Amino acid sequence: MFHRILVLAPHTDDGEFGCGGTIARMVEEGKEVYYAAFSAAEKSVPPEWEKDILRREVKEATAVLGIKPQCLIIENFPVRDFPALRQDILEKMIQLRMEIKPDLVFLPSVYDLHQDHLTIAREGIRAFKNISILGYEIPWNNLTFSTNCFIALDKSHVQKKVAALKCYASQSFRPYASEDFIWSLARTRGTQINAVYAEVFDTVRLYIK
Repeated sequence: MFHRILVLAPHTDDGEFGCGGTIARMVEEGKEVYYAAFSAAEKSVPPEWEKDILRREVKEATAVLGIKPQCLIIENFPVRDFPALRQDILEKMIQLRMEIKPDLVFLPSVYDLHQDHLTIAREGIRAFKNISILGYEIPWNNLTFSTNCFIALDKSHVQKKVAALKCYASQSFRPYASEDFIWSLARTRGTQINAVYAEVFDTVRLYIK
């Protein structure tokens, strides 16, 4: 049904957390997958790391998932300031829509509490209003979540997701970066649909041509 996929990540690593297994599956199926990160979150990088470390890590992580280097876009919007830059972000998304012409977009859920994530969700829905959109799960930011779309995964897809997230050595201190957590969430979502592993999404819009 879908051939050209665009993942919108507020910050580097959000796309891997939210739909890394699905990205691996779609690449394996021959889909053309693009990944746009709107910030490398320089202000949030721990002091012992170089400020540009997340730019290097996202290149490594997306390569693990199978995304081609030319399909990775990294923007420079400052972390935590997205609401004030809403119009600029919207215009960048419209540019991406015209250049990539995706038929499926992944973005954060509209239930995401982080101001940057919510801005990407809201402006993404505006920018891609005639395209299928799925909101991905970021459990530590979701006060609630509508689990109305599941994508089944093989073990190999979850393994690639885990391997991609391990590329983010600068973020390994975060509790949700735990390998056990990634596997258990995939197993939980798989159990809900009588599969072994899965990722879950909130269906914002489904356009079947």
